Amino acid sequence: MHSKLFWPAIILYLILGFYLNYVNYSAPFIEIEVEKEDGQWLVSQLYYEDWAESQNIAIGDVILTVDEHPIDHLKQLKYKSKIISANELTVMKPSGNIMNIHIKHIDIPQQFLYILIVPACYYFLTLFVAFYLHFKQRNSKLADLLILFMLSVSLAYVSSGVSGRLNAIGIIVNRSSMVLCLILLLHFLRNYFLFVKTNWVFMNNIKRFYIFPLIAFILGCIGTIYPTSNNILSNVVLAIFLILLLIISSILLISYFKYSSPQLKILLSSILIPFLPFLFLYALPKILFDTQILSAEICSLFLLLIPFSFIFTQVTERLFDIEYHITRLRYYVIFSLTFTLWFTVGLYFIAGRYLTMTVMSGVAFFTFTSLVILFYVKEKVDYRKRKILFSTKGDYIHQLYTAVDKIGKTIKINELLEKFAYEVSVHLELEDVFVLTYNYDTNEFTTIVGENITIHPKIMEEIRLGEIRRVDKVYVAFLHQDAHYKRALVLGHNNTIHLKDEELLWLELLLLYVNNFIENTKLVEELLEELKHMKQADDGQLPWLNKLLWLRFEEEKYQLAQELHDTNLQEQLHIAREVDVLVNAKNTTDIQGELAKIHIQMVTSLHELRSYCENLKPPLLDTLGLNAALEKLIRKVQERANFLLIYTIDRLYLEDERMNLMIYRLFQELLNNALKHSYATSVEIHLKEKNDGFEIIYSDDGVGCNVEDIIVAESMGIRGMQERVKAFNGHFYIDSHINKGMSIRITVKEGSEALDYDAHSG
Repeated sequence: MHSKLFWPAIILYLILGFYLNYVNYSAPFIEIEVEKEDGQWLVSQLYYEDWAESQNIAIGDVILTVDEHPIDHLKQLKYKSKIISANELTVMKPSGNIMNIHIKHIDIPQQFLYILIVPACYYFLTLFVAFYLHFKQRNSKLADLLILFMLSVSLAYVSSGVSGRLNAIGIIVNRSSMVLCLILLLHFLRNYFLFVKTNWVFMNNIKRFYIFPLIAFILGCIGTIYPTSNNILSNVVLAIFLILLLIISSILLISYFKYSSPQLKILLSSILIPFLPFLFLYALPKILFDTQILSAEICSLFLLLIPFSFIFTQVTERLFDIEYHITRLRYYVIFSLTFTLWFTVGLYFIAGRYLTMTVMSGVAFFTFTSLVILFYVKEKVDYRKRKILFSTKGDYIHQLYTAVDKIGKTIKINELLEKFAYEVSVHLELEDVFVLTYNYDTNEFTTIVGENITIHPKIMEEIRLGEIRRVDKVYVAFLHQDAHYKRALVLGHNNTIHLKDEELLWLELLLLYVNNFIENTKLVEELLEELKHMKQADDGQLPWLNKLLWLRFEEEKYQLAQELHDTNLQEQLHIAREVDVLVNAKNTTDIQGELAKIHIQMVTSLHELRSYCENLKPPLLDTLGLNAALEKLIRKVQERANFLLIYTIDRLYLEDERMNLMIYRLFQELLNNALKHSYATSVEIHLKEKNDGFEIIYSDDGVGCNVEDIIVAESMGIRGMQERVKAFNGHFYIDSHINKGMSIRITVKEGSEALDYDAHSG
């Protein structure tokens, strides 16, 4: 959708949205029902009774003009006896007094909120989130469908007020977008089931359901041409909406009970709960009894939760990876709700007699939402200001990084423990900081305890991983444990000390790092000790290294033998059988022609065998150099390729000749991938000289792929190329998206220490 539908959808959304909001703001929504009696239009029912009472409008009053036009000029009175919206009314009281009433949006708070403010805010919020998803979730079909779903829901909501005004465009947009949003939701669910590798329990061809929005669009057009049929057509659209809703609900329910998937459980609650008020309080009563328990405007507020519940799951790095977000939201909601209840109760006792329940409810809701938002804002600010947040005397995060960096450079355990104790002592400004080692075999300490500090062995047995325990005047922190020893960090001071929460957190994180450092350092020490005492062979080689190299060579020989057996050897056996047939043939009339065919087969087989040899060791690489070898390789590719190959090859002056072979192998692998997998029409590959090395830039306009998938699957030789580049301490960058081609950039600096065994492999 990013290249074809996104911008047209946004443009259409902007045009329709601005028009619909303009109509909503053009005149206040008043909804006064009237009936004609003795040639006059009398007020029969008032929707906003409080406003009518404040304007001295009552049932039985005569409406003379609407917006300075005689009331008889209102077209909708022919099929709907109702004044829907107006800026000015002329009303005659039963006494004969005439009133001119100027109406402002703010005069009717209910319509101002539900018909103007909330739809407009939702409209612009949806626009913002659509752009955010477009640039955040690139090339995700789920994100594309979600964007379209959000836009259609927003248009359906904004157009509900305009449709209620009997505006033609509002009616068409409202009916078609109401149905369209459910089809998009159904389409989204089907793709989501594929994404989570769950069997879809409904028909796969969802595209045929797009006929329903078209039907709703046609019914909307008919309603504008024949206004008297609007009620019937509206019920038909509601029926379609209800059927689609039941289908979606059934799919989710069946899938939930069939698979018991937590993702489906989240989807179920995200979709069904917001739909229930609209379904039971508006849609079903409207269809069955031609009445409504709650208005469409209020019920629609619940529907707005659906797309944004999806947004809540989409903005994370991984689609629907929301366990962390849900628990965090629950955590913030509990704190916010607790304080809101406390604040509301206090406000009631202090000023309850001066405030109405509506005001109290509004204050409570505002407090609750503000606190939840504040927690999220605080989280972001804390992250950005984390380096200066916890302490006025220093930077705890920076100190942690610095300490880890210093400690991590040690290669002996004793040196590591000494440096660790020193870093803690300096940072926490404590006098007595040391590592205490307890021997399980002898049940006693192997290090000297400070004169002013007494640690009972029982404490060393009780303390657990990650625990920091305060004992009298000291803190004892678990550090490391193995089969024979248990180490703990002891923090002491002449006076009683008390570490702050942020200091304990800093120490806890540092303990985890040091525990891992000790394990790794032990492995290094053991390996060095083993190498030191290992008996070497007569030729000076280490036996384990010889074994490793032998196994590597045997693996390479096996792969080569398997490839030759499956290709060239089979061809040679076929030629031998044909020659044997000719040797034993009695009819020699056609022997010359058969020999000519065999000769062609033998030449072809020899060419293939030569290609294998050249692949194993390119002959031109040692004789004429890298550029000639690459030119020949590219000519071979051009003979086989059905794409346009654009290339440039700079002449390199490399001191390390092994790099020439590595560059040749990279070109070979990249071009083979282009031939076998890219299905591209154009491929570019460039070798560029750099001051301190070289750079290879590859790009194609082919089918592309998901980078994570090919790396995990180790396919298309990506892992092999990465290892070759890594062997020379180079950098390998890949960028690819499905149907968006692939680009690869490789940079290598000459002079970096390379891993020789990788450099020579292949």
